[in-house]
Amino acid sequence: MFSGIVEEAATVVGLKKDKGNLHLSLKCSFINELKIDQSVSHNGVCLTVVNIQGDTYTVTAIQETLDKSNLGLLKAGDRVNLERSMVMNGRLDGHIVQGHVDQTAECLEVKESDGSWYFTFRYDINKDMAAQGYMTVEKGSVCVNGVSLTVVNSRDDRFSVAIIPYTYEFTNFHQIKAGTLVNLEFDILGKYISRLMALKAE
Repeated sequence: MFSGIVEEAATVVGLKKDKGNLHLSLKCSFINELKIDQSVSHNGVCLTVVNIQGDTYTVTAIQETLDKSNLGLLKAGDRVNLERSMVMNGRLDGHIVQGHVDQTAECLEVKESDGSWYFTFRYDINKDMAAQGYMTVEKGSVCVNGVSLTVVNSRDDRFSVAIIPYTYEFTNFHQIKAGTLVNLEFDILGKYISRLMALKAE
């Protein structure tokens, strides 16, 4: 379980394909605090630390994860948003994030606005999935590349988010431009509510 508050944008230092799997090796500042079997969010995807050597660690993404996320597009030198799992006796500064990416979205536009930035994303809409909560709502929460954000200008297949200078600088949002694919996780509370309403209507 995560909160969508990114700790650091780590650097990809190695990628290795193994059949349908992709082994990702990264460098981060808290390498000495990691341990094998620990869950860490990578661009919003919950992955398990499988190896630690020197100043790098490795996680493995399976084919289903690669199909639903942007991890398969990464290359050496790219930055990845990291968050370790939530401490349950701490404040929930973002929103409840599972680390289970639902799909990718394409950045349509980046606009600077008086020191902040507005990013607009478009995603494939499926009416059946939308009825189950796989959608955005105005002023609701959405997780983009592991970052907990508030939706503005929600539409059927697109939405915008406002990014403050701190988030722009310390996450990989400064690398996102028109055409970039990002990972989306829709709000789990919205999914449960939608499902309960559907069951009640049956």
